[in-house]
Parts: sequence; structure tokens; C-alpha cells
Amino acid sequence: MSRLRAALVTLVVTLASLVAVTAATTTAAHADECYSWGRNLSSGATGADVSELQVRVAGWAGYGVNMAIDGSYGPQTVNAVKGFQAAYGLGADGVAGPATYAKIYELQDPDCTPIHFSYAEVDGGCGAGGYAGGSVPAATVKENLKRAMWRAEALRQRIGNQPISVSSGFRSQACDRQVGGSGTGQHTYGTAIDLVGVSFCTLAQNARYTGFGGIFGPGYPDHDDHVHVDIRAGRSWSAPSCGVS
Repeated sequence: MSRLRAALVTLVVTLASLVAVTAATTTAAHADECYSWGRNLSSGATGADVSELQVRVAGWAGYGVNMAIDGSYGPQTVNAVKGFQAAYGLGADGVAGPATYAKIYELQDPDCTPIHFSYAEVDGGCGAGGYAGGSVPAATVKENLKRAMWRAEALRQRIGNQPISVSSGFRSQACDRQVGGSGTGQHTYGTAIDLVGVSFCTLAQNARYTGFGGIFGPGYPDHDDHVHVDIRAGRSWSAPSCGVS
């Protein structure tokens, strides 16, 4: 009987070890598909890894804060990390470490977009697809769209993780003119997305807290059926029917 018990204990320990190794491998692989942080980050840190973190937490920096992605871990980044941590039930100390990175890895797809948004829904309008023909090169368009989508992910979480979707994303200059724009607007830079899915006033009001420099919604001409948000520098807000100005 003692030999049987010993054998069973050995089997259980072996299985537990295999599960642990598999889980660890899966977590690392998922992170490595996109971007992995190799150190804890806190106030005063600088570098490309800080910039990558800022892209993902910029939507949590606070009311009216359109945080720069500058690779410098200053007060705004500390506040953004605290906001991100609090929103997802983590200890809100403003230091980016394993728990913070684990949550980011959980929230991102292999192409570094957030799980609830994708390049497929923000690519070229007017039936063209792709990212060419805008006001900046295609690679810059895609990077701008990624940054906008991460702020939209923060907006989605802020309103209770309710589904929202993009009705219009990048537009070439020709497409922008075709739909009545100037041909050089925010959509042509990949910095703007139009959102639908829940109350438009809910979107416009909460977008003020999630890092968007531009917000246009109900009451602004031609914006009663969606909310336009963008990551321009500075602030230009107008959704008068929702009390946003």
C-alpha cells in the first residue's frame, strides 16, 4: 500500500509540474508574440520599453489628459499606470511590474492591438482597404491606429466593458474628400476612429477620461449617429447634446 501511495504522490507531483511548465510556456509565448517587458518600470525610467507601456496605458491618465508617448516615465505615466491597475483590480502603485505586464499580455493580440479592436475594422474606407494614400506613410498610419485603439479599449473598460465598435477608421485623402471631408483630416493620419455600439452620449462623455484630444458627437454637425474620437495633440471637444465642450 505504501508503494502505491508513493507512486500516486509521484504521479501527482509530475502532472502538477507539467501543468506549471505548460502554463509558464504559454504565458511567455503569448507575450513574445507582440512585445515583452524585461524590467520593472517606475518614475524616472526612460527608453523604448516605456514608450510601449505608454501606448497601452495612455487611456488611463485622467480627465482631459492626452498623454505623450515620449519614452519618459513622468507623473502622467505614473497616473496612467495607477489608473490602469485600478481599472483591472491590481495594486495601484504606479509601478509597472509582472502583474501589470500580465494584464497587458492578456489584453493584447499578437499584432499588439487590443483584444476588442483590430486592424481589420480600422483599415481604409470607401471600400479601398489598406493604409496607403493618407497624409503620412502607411507604417505611421498603423502605429497611430494602434494608439487610438488602445485608448478605445480603455473607454470600453471604463463604461463597464460594454461592446463598442468602429464604424470608420483610416481614410485615404481621396476617400476623405469623397465622404465630405477636407482630404487632410485626422482620419487621413490614422489618428481618428468613429465609434458606435452604446449610447453616443455615454461614449462622448467618457471619452473625456480616456486620452482623446478630439471628441465630436451628438449636436455637432453630422455626428448624431456616431462619436468621432482622435488622439490629436491639444483638445477639441464638441458634443453639445451631451454636455461635452
